[in-house]
Amino acid sequence: MKEKVSIPFMLLGILFNVCLIAANLLETKVIQVGGITITAGLLVFPISYIINDCIAEVWGFKKARLIIWSGFVMNFFVVALGLLAVSIPAAPFWEGEEHFNFVFGMAPRIVFASLTAFLVGSFLNAYVMSKMKVASHGRNFSARAVFSTIVGETADSLLFFPIAFAGIIPMRELFLLMGVQIVLKTMYEIIILPVTIQVVKYIKKVEEIDVYDEDISYNVLKIKDLS
Repeated sequence: MKEKVSIPFMLLGILFNVCLIAANLLETKVIQVGGITITAGLLVFPISYIINDCIAEVWGFKKARLIIWSGFVMNFFVVALGLLAVSIPAAPFWEGEEHFNFVFGMAPRIVFASLTAFLVGSFLNAYVMSKMKVASHGRNFSARAVFSTIVGETADSLLFFPIAFAGIIPMRELFLLMGVQIVLKTMYEIIILPVTIQVVKYIKKVEEIDVYDEDISYNVLKIKDLS
């Protein structure tokens, strides 16, 4: 008998992929909120870490690993399509090429930085969440969610900004930018935590599942290991 697809898991996976792709596109705009300058991608990117927490908490690291890799592949696919579209000559009468290229013509350095930081940060987030759940016997979800986000977001920022902007942005400003991103993303997690808690409780009740990752492999390449 074939294993049924869990609707909550499928919906979270779809939302995870959409958030990642949207975040990459929104990164092309710099916005100012309350005097703080950030990229528009910050509005949606932390949601991917919240979904990561939910999946790791309910279904365990194995399912989180699957979703992270799916997000990576879909992100890469969209970037590749964008670069392909940019490389094809535009129609003579079309006047939007400059703006289109600005959004989709990402430099290889930025693409590499984004995808690398995403993979490392997401896997660290899921790993910490998984290990802390076992160690705490499932208690203190709020503390685990916040701490795993701090670890993941810190790794993400420490990788992305130096790879993408070293030599372009002065080091002082670069460190300041990284610090602001880490703090704001963590605050995002804390503010929305009450919603995350209710979502996790609801899914556990509906799915009748609460996985503890005991005696599993944390090898990030074992994508097919779902049993």
